[in-house]
Amino acid sequence: MIFADALEWLLSPANWSGPTSIPTRVGVHLLYCLAAVLGASAIAVPLGLWIGHTGRGGTVLVAGGNALRALPTLGLVTLLYLLLGGGQAGVVIALIVLAIPPLLAGAYAGVQDVDRGVVDAARGMGMTGSQVLWRVELPNALPLLLGGVRNATLQVVATASVAAYVGIETLGRPLLDGLRVLDYGQFVGGAVLIALLAVALDLLLAGVGRLLVPKGLTLGTRRRKGKLSATAAAQREVRGSKA
Repeated sequence: MIFADALEWLLSPANWSGPTSIPTRVGVHLLYCLAAVLGASAIAVPLGLWIGHTGRGGTVLVAGGNALRALPTLGLVTLLYLLLGGGQAGVVIALIVLAIPPLLAGAYAGVQDVDRGVVDAARGMGMTGSQVLWRVELPNALPLLLGGVRNATLQVVATASVAAYVGIETLGRPLLDGLRVLDYGQFVGGAVLIALLAVALDLLLAGVGRLLVPKGLTLGTRRRKGKLSATAAAQREVRGSKA
C-alpha cells in the first residue's frame, strides 16, 4: 500500500511542475552536492597527496578524519546556518566538512599504496619530489583517489537531504513534509528519488574512473589478482595432497 502511494506521488503531474517540483528539487540537490564535493576536493585531495607523499602527519590525518566523521550532520548544518546568519553558505560549508574525510583517506591511501620500488626507481632516474608525486604516485593512486570521490559523493547525496530542515528545497523536503503530515507515500517517494540519484551518480563516477585510470595500471592490478588467485589455488592443492 505504501509503495503504491509512493508510485502515485512520483507519477503525479502536480509534482513535476512549479518551483517546488521534483526536477527543481533534484537540480537544487545536485547543485549543493557538486559545490560540496568540489570544495572538499580542493582542500582534502592536495592535503592527502602531500601527507601520503611525505609520510608526515598520517596520525593527525586519521584522528582528524575520525573526528569529522563523528560530527552530527543535522546539528552541524543547523549550527553553521545560524552562525552565518542563514543563507546557503552554512549548508555548503557543513557538507564540505562531511565530505573531507573520505577524500582525505582516498588520496592518502592511494599514494601510500604505490609500490615503493617504482618510487625509488623514479628517484634514481633523477626525478624531483614534485615530479615523483605528479608523474608516478598520482597516476598510480587514481583508483583509490577516485574511490574516495565516489564515497564522498554518496555521503553528500544522502546528507544534503537535511538542508530541508533549514528551509532549502532539496530532496529532503518530501521526507520532511511526508513525516509532518504522515504522508508515507510522499516520504517513500522522496527516499526513492535520493536512492536513484545516488545510484546514477555512482555509475557516472565509475564510468569516469574507467576513462581516467591508466589501462596499464588496470591490467597490472588484474594480473596481480590473477597471480594471487593462482597462488591460493596451489596452496589449497598442496594442503589437500598432504591430507
